[in-house]
Amino acid sequence: MTAPAPTRTLTAGQRRNDLWLACALLVGAIVSAWLGRVAGMYGDTSAPFAWALVYAVALTLPLALRRRAPEIVLVVVALTFFVGVSQRIPEMYVGNVALFIAMYTVGAWVPDRRRATIVRLTVIAAMFVWLVATTFQAAISNDGGQLSRAGLFSPFAAYMLLQFLANAAFFGGAYLFGERAWNEARSRAVLEERTRELERERELTAAQAVALDRVRIARELHDVVAHHVSAMGVQAGAARAVLDRDPASARGALQSVEQSARDALTELRQLLDTLRTPDSETPTASTVHLDALPELVAHANDNGLPTTLTVVGDPIDTPELAQVNLYRVAQEALTNARRHGGPGAVADVRLRYTEDAIELEVSNTGRSPLSTRPGLGLVGMRERAIASGGTLEAGPRTRGGFLVRLRVPHAATTGATGTTPGDTAHADAGVRA
Repeated sequence: MTAPAPTRTLTAGQRRNDLWLACALLVGAIVSAWLGRVAGMYGDTSAPFAWALVYAVALTLPLALRRRAPEIVLVVVALTFFVGVSQRIPEMYVGNVALFIAMYTVGAWVPDRRRATIVRLTVIAAMFVWLVATTFQAAISNDGGQLSRAGLFSPFAAYMLLQFLANAAFFGGAYLFGERAWNEARSRAVLEERTRELERERELTAAQAVALDRVRIARELHDVVAHHVSAMGVQAGAARAVLDRDPASARGALQSVEQSARDALTELRQLLDTLRTPDSETPTASTVHLDALPELVAHANDNGLPTTLTVVGDPIDTPELAQVNLYRVAQEALTNARRHGGPGAVADVRLRYTEDAIELEVSNTGRSPLSTRPGLGLVGMRERAIASGGTLEAGPRTRGGFLVRLRVPHAATTGATGTTPGDTAHADAGVRA
């Protein structure tokens, strides 16, 4: 992937600086031309000073537009420099500076690198052709005032070689400095683009974290509230049914309602404590574990759903995340059995520790759910299965009732983390109805 071209936005300050630079060079060119005339540069063949003023204006003022039209400015400055030297205008120093700045600007500011290279190489080639031509003319001239040409390496040859080397260093420096400025600008553009990408990724990650937290909180609240509220509903209905003929039984049912309400408040308080505590200081007492399954089964029995618990195999060390998810799946499955199983429904909870996985199976007799649309409870169980690295089977049994089976491989439990997916569409991929 090629690096992005830098976006060179010309600011008002840069325009102002270019104007001040052009004005300063204009003054310098006028002073330099006047001093050259006074010093007798070119002798009697020097051009009139009025032409030196025109030369200074044409050489320097275009630099005020050097960053807005770099190629045009370079061509204008180069042609002006060529004409000025050819007409023996006694100014040499500011012209070189102006030409250097113009060539540097093309390298540093033209976004079309192919065009920038062609323009600069064309100017450089033209200047060297001109230098070769003037050198040849000087070599064949019979002017006695010229340097001596005697010897294999005469003073004249040394002077001409010096001219070539000076021009090579001059134009090469302008070219390389322009390229370096462009590459630095491109590197800054790459860094700025990466910074923007990182900022977008940070914002996206923050949004995803918020979404994941919302899903996790919603799932925990549903599991806690639905479990206890359904039990309270069952007990309240039983109390209402026997209130007139058996006040003692009604009183016991209302006590169960009261206890379920207290348990719900306790779990909600523990949940809120967990959410308010930093991850590194999360209290272990605020979560539930597999060793609480007997209490869950006893609660189901006390609230009108005869339930048995069977543990097969030797328990293994299981991460807290997997334990919480297994417990919550069992809790939600029993809650659904109590709500949808109808009178006479019974449930069976089986926890198996096999060689390669932990399996939780909750089955119940009675009616199957009337709606085929999965509710929030099933969605939460599916998300917990994916969060634990396992798979979930949930659906009605052929002989009546409902079956929920969660299988968590040992490889998933040994590498489980606390990250839970918030995308239920992805969670469905690991679920078989």
